Order: sequence, then C-alpha cells, then structure tokens
Amino acid sequence: MEKSVPSVCHPGDLNLNEGIAGAFPMKTCGTVAASGANCGQFHHSLRDSAQLTETNGGYSGHQERGEAANSLISLHSDIDDRSSADLSRESSGLLGGPWDMNNTISESEEEAEDRSLSDPRSQSEPGQNSRDLMGAADPLEGQEASCPAAPLGEPDLIIEVTGGQRIQAHKSVLAGKSDYFRARMSRDILKIKGLSYQTLWLLVDYIYSGRLEVSQENVVEVISGAKFLQMPCAVQCAMDSMRSQICLHNCYQVLHISKKQRLTELREAAYKFMSDNFLQVLREPKVYGRLTGPERELILQRRLDGKHCLVVAELNDAFERLSSSSRPQSRESSRPQSPSSVVSLEEDAATYQVQFYSESCGGWKPLTHLPEEANSKGCGLCVLYNYLFIAGGIRGRGDKAKLSDQVFCYNPLTDSWEKLRSMSQPRSQLKLLALDGYLYAIGGECLFTVEKYDPRLDRWTTVAPLPKGAFAVAHEATTCNGEIYVSGGTLFYRLLKYEPKCDKWQECPYNNSRRRSAGMVSHRGSIYRFDISREHGLSVFTYNSMARHWSEGVHLLRPCTGPPHSILPFRCTVKGSHIYCLNRASTLRVPLPPEGTGGQMGTCAAEHFPAPEETKGVLFPFVLSLPDGKQVH
Repeated sequence: MEKSVPSVCHPGDLNLNEGIAGAFPMKTCGTVAASGANCGQFHHSLRDSAQLTETNGGYSGHQERGEAANSLISLHSDIDDRSSADLSRESSGLLGGPWDMNNTISESEEEAEDRSLSDPRSQSEPGQNSRDLMGAADPLEGQEASCPAAPLGEPDLIIEVTGGQRIQAHKSVLAGKSDYFRARMSRDILKIKGLSYQTLWLLVDYIYSGRLEVSQENVVEVISGAKFLQMPCAVQCAMDSMRSQICLHNCYQVLHISKKQRLTELREAAYKFMSDNFLQVLREPKVYGRLTGPERELILQRRLDGKHCLVVAELNDAFERLSSSSRPQSRESSRPQSPSSVVSLEEDAATYQVQFYSESCGGWKPLTHLPEEANSKGCGLCVLYNYLFIAGGIRGRGDKAKLSDQVFCYNPLTDSWEKLRSMSQPRSQLKLLALDGYLYAIGGECLFTVEKYDPRLDRWTTVAPLPKGAFAVAHEATTCNGEIYVSGGTLFYRLLKYEPKCDKWQECPYNNSRRRSAGMVSHRGSIYRFDISREHGLSVFTYNSMARHWSEGVHLLRPCTGPPHSILPFRCTVKGSHIYCLNRASTLRVPLPPEGTGGQMGTCAAEHFPAPEETKGVLFPFVLSLPDGKQVH
C-alpha cells in the first residue's frame, strides 16, 4: 500500500466546452461563470488517501479507464525527477510565448525574499498550516472528494508539488487560462517543483472562480507562480489586488517587489502613492530613507507636474472692519499684543472656502473648505510641495480672543486636511513662506521672532529674529534667489533680507513710495511691489535683487472714484507668465516682462479677469497642481 497523499478535486460544475476532449476554451481575463445549482462558488475537497491503491495505478475513481491506469503509473515515474524549470523550457519551446520561463524561484529564494520584504511579525513559521499562511482556513483541509460527473466529468489531471501534496483538476479548464497546462494536455500527472502547495491552490482556484486575493506576504510567490504557469490574467489580477492594498507601511515593499518582478503597473502604482502622500513618505525614514536619489526626485516631480491652477482662499482679515483709531498701535516689545481690540465678527473657519479657476469651464469652482479647527483670521498661508499650509491666527474675539499656534495642510491630490506639529509660539498677522523645502513663520503682531519648519522631521526650530524695532507688523513678504524679503514700517518703510545660509537679516534699499502696499511677488530675480490708493490707483515698482536697485513705478489702473470696496486690499501671485492681483471686486492679470529685460516692468495694460463670486473677507491667491478630475469639476 502506498503512503497516503492528500489531493484536491475541483468539481466539474463549470460548463466549459461540455467536457469534449480536444476542445479548449479561449483564454480570457474575465471571471469564469459557473453553471448549475452551485453557480455562486465552487467547492474544493480532499480525496481520502485510502482511494490511492496499487490496483488502479495509485488513483481511484478511474476504473473506467481500464488499461490507462498502468500508463499513469509509468508516466508518473517518468516525470518524478523533472523540475518546473524543465517543464518550463519544454513549454517555451512549444509555445514561443512572451512569458519568460526564467522567472522560476526556488522555495528557499522565495522564503528569503518574502521574509526580507514583510513585517517580521507577519512572517510564517516553519510548519505553519494553510490557515496561518493564507490568513484564512484552507477550504481543502479535512474534506473528502466528491467530484460530480457532469458536465465536465471526473477530474482528469493530477498536479503534484514538492512535498507530495496533490491537486486534482480538469485539463480543459486549466488550459483555458494557462499556456503551461495547455501545452501538457496529453499528460494525466504533472509534478511541479519550486511552487508551493498554497500558491498552486490559489492559482488553480483563480482559474475556476476568477478570484485571486493576495497579500504582501505571498504576492512574490503568487506572481512568480503565475508567470511560471503562463497565466498573464492571474499576474494582472494579483497586481490589481496589491494596488488596492498599498499604504504607508508597505509602499516601499510593494515598490521593491514590482521592480524585482518587473511589474511596471504595480511599480507605477507604488510611485503614485508615494507622490500623492509625499509628506507622510518624507517623514517615514523606513520609506524615504531607502529610496534612491533619482526616486526621490521622481516622486516629487510627479507631484509638482500637471496643469497648474489659480486658487484663492477666503480669509477673515482681523483688521478689515476696524477704523484707523481702533487699530492696535505699533510697539517695540517682542511680546505679542493681546487681540482684544479686534472687533471683527467671529465666524467659523469652515464657512470660508477655497476656490480654483477652471479654464475648461471659464469660471471659479469650489475646491475645499478650511477645517473647523483652523483660524481664518490673521493666519498665514503658503504652498510647499503642492500642499497648502495655514498657520497661526486669532480665535475668538474681545477679551476671549486667543492667538493660535496650530498648523494645517491641505493635500489637493487626496483632497484631505492634516494637522501638523504646532509652532513654538502662537502668532497672528504672521507671514508664512516656503523656501528650499522649509516653512518660515515670520513675526506677527508686535512679534519679532522667526521659526523654521522641517517637514521631514515635523519639527519647528527658531532662527535669527527680525531686527529689534523693525516694524510691528510685516506688510508683505516673498522669496527671491534663495533669500527671504520682508517689507513693512509706519513712519518709514524698510526692506529686510534674510539669508538662510548665514542665518542673519540685512537692510536693503527701499523705494520712496508711501502708499498702501497691495502685494509683493518675485520672478527671475526681480521683486514686484504693488501699491494701491484712491489718489494714484494701482502701481507696480520693480526691485532688482542683484543690482539692489528700485525702478520707477508703472501705473496699471487709474485712480478709482467708486465705492469703498473698490480699494480693498489686493493680494498677488505669479502663475506662468502673468501676475494675478485679486480682491473681491476685481481680478487683474499683469504680463511679466520678457526675458532679457532685466525684469524691468514697462508700460502695460492690466487685463481684467473673472473674479470669484459671492466671496467674503480677503482673497489670498496661490497656485496648485490639481488632479484632472478637479480641473473639470
């Protein structure tokens, strides 16, 4: 009596070719449809070892074949020593297909790779049963075979893997999705080495049911096995399953697997996840620290690529409704002033929205709302790595008003807000700037301190403060040529420059304009300062940062004699070859000087641009790269 060996019988309740010999179903990536009463799901079963007897060639249930039983024994013994690599070479010669048969991975190699890529806590111990290896009870375990005779008839193929475990199946069904089995239709017994029982069971199960669930622990072996068995549909199904499981904790492992197995689609999915969630990846040393330099540049560049859109955020200006007599006075102290004098109406930050201009629709569309915990009054905003950051501000009013140190960021690629590490000091009316991968929170109401945020460490550190007595509140700020420029003042105006490499501030020359500043932006080494007043209209002054020289102002708009809202503060941003100046009443698009002119702004006519409708507060413009779905919203 032979040693008992478990086997698996796949029932014949799938109406494929009606079991006609020599007829093969077309290979398809779709799910195989079941017929009969059990069309929802087929069942696997184990044939009792007592059925394996010497009198019928080692496999019962085939008495009707008569003499064929002896030929099965002969065939079984002929292929005992044949490995999966041997069979692979034979299949490659027969088919000449595109699937590389050199992808066979030995069990020892596969175990080493799987353990190196997976969490040690989730590694399988030697001798672990199918429940541990696959995360669920093996439906083959402990069941007896019950193979219906119709419509496919009795299983006509035995597949044996290393260890002696066997699976019974129908040749015509396997041939429908595997060129490997299709090339071996003449055989009744196949012995495959280098492929585990669990992997073979999953792949055969996929052939019958069209369902394939993989995890990080078995994806390498499943895909390798699918490649060896020449099942491109199973490879694609496994990649689709893993793509949906990518998260911060396994994205690098998925990337490593995809590169080793040359799975382009899965590799691109891993890169996309890292790009869409760049800040989280940046803060995770086990992911970002293991990426190569070119890979780091790749995921960042993909995040920044795409069509740039003009975006505006509604902010509650803390002093917009105040008269000149009630505006807080400037003080030389570095202590923040109590915002009790702020009498603007308190509104929930969530009522302030962020909009973007859709060129396809020719109008402004909603993008998101500020989070409820954020402060829309007196806060600072800027963009870094295609994230929108909002920091500081004032919450409450009157005696209950408090300064905020909270920081939030919005990810347009995932349409989600995240709360970050709070600043070291509460601030209102601060200037928030991005430079060389860092955020800088500059000053605030009667506050001279400056701090820098490192997104990789999620940490704020103090840097050189503004010079004492510089100005109570910075009017405008921008970056140019790797340096920070801040303007402000009351009795006289000043322009200060911060050099991160030296960590110090320097005085720069300033123009003679005393009008109200509407915005300050930079482009190609030049700084453009916009002034607005009822008497002079809108003017722009140019500062050459290399020559340290201001040019004469250019008038863009005539003096306005309209209602008060027509001189509301403008805020400016650069997008492409234009400067956009916005407020609730109007939007202007000013062309930038062509290259080679030294940045000198010549006489030009500002082009009127559609303004957002039904907005409130102060509009703060910036530029974001939005996904395609948002652009056509």
